[in-house]
Amino acid sequence: MQSTTLSRRDVLKGSTALAIGTVFAEPVKAAPPPAEAVTPALVEAAKKEGKCVFYTAMDLQFAEKLGKDFEARYPGINVRVERSGAERVFTRIGQEYSSNVRAVDVVNTSDQSHCIAWKKSGWLAQYLPEEVVKNYDAAYFDAEGFEVVTRVLVSPFGINTDLVKMADAPKSFADLLDPKWAGKMVKAHPAYSGTIMNSTFQVARELGWEYFEKLAKQRVMQVQSATDTPKKLALGERAIMIDGAGYLVIRDKEVGKPVDVIYPAEGTPIATSPSVVFKAAPNPNAARLFFSWMHGREGQQILIDYARQYSAHKQAVEKPGVKKLGEFKLMKEDPEGVERDAELIKQKYAQIFKV
Repeated sequence: MQSTTLSRRDVLKGSTALAIGTVFAEPVKAAPPPAEAVTPALVEAAKKEGKCVFYTAMDLQFAEKLGKDFEARYPGINVRVERSGAERVFTRIGQEYSSNVRAVDVVNTSDQSHCIAWKKSGWLAQYLPEEVVKNYDAAYFDAEGFEVVTRVLVSPFGINTDLVKMADAPKSFADLLDPKWAGKMVKAHPAYSGTIMNSTFQVARELGWEYFEKLAKQRVMQVQSATDTPKKLALGERAIMIDGAGYLVIRDKEVGKPVDVIYPAEGTPIATSPSVVFKAAPNPNAARLFFSWMHGREGQQILIDYARQYSAHKQAVEKPGVKKLGEFKLMKEDPEGVERDAELIKQKYAQIFKV
């Protein structure tokens, strides 16, 4: 498996949006936008456009369900879902904008540092749905109106309970270095997945890159996406998932598959997953309507009930039987650090794991 070869700086070079300066220039603070309600006029304008193009790092089934449920709620507006890993989504948008292509309306990424780069480049629209302002803590949306956290993702361990008993399973990152787990683990790649980029950054910060050098000696299977590791686990191809989409393991467990999650003693990596509306969106009204609905009570309850992910919406109701975020130790997210170190992370990871 090859890692992404274009750097974050590379994919943003050449865009006309950079006429005001480089991507990494310090932006001027924008005034907060007014909170906007969904009005009949917005719905009518969205129906005239007839579609919304949605690039996302969500797993495909969930993203398509969101699209179909929105279409049922607002007949006549089609949601075109384009799903890939967050790092690939970021690269694609950079390449499109460098080629003067303006195809995307709304983007969801699992790497908040992407929004820092897009915001600095001047590509994002200011838009704050009224329901977000009323029902989200301020930590979960940008005060200038450039992004809203759609979902909160954690990256715990996973185990196949047919292959390893919970009592014998690793409970910490240190435990993963036990020789008995050699050849029995799977990990995703930070060059593809935003969730894994954040996870790898946080573990390297807390435990040092020397930890990964030791882990690499354990003959760890490498896959691309955070959604791939739970699949290998459920199929029994590996006994231990080092990182990945914990919500998929929970979903698999709920339907009777022999899997379970473990929250490591050192802390579980976390990634807030924001969405944005692009300023040059070809369908700006449909974009705003979909964005508002996705972050409203209806869209966020689907996030919980179907996708088994964490929502920041205060009126969304968690299902019983799943640990709340405050019930286990979390590592600390650092989007600015990820933006700064992303290329270094990819390079060091590729060198250590030879992928």
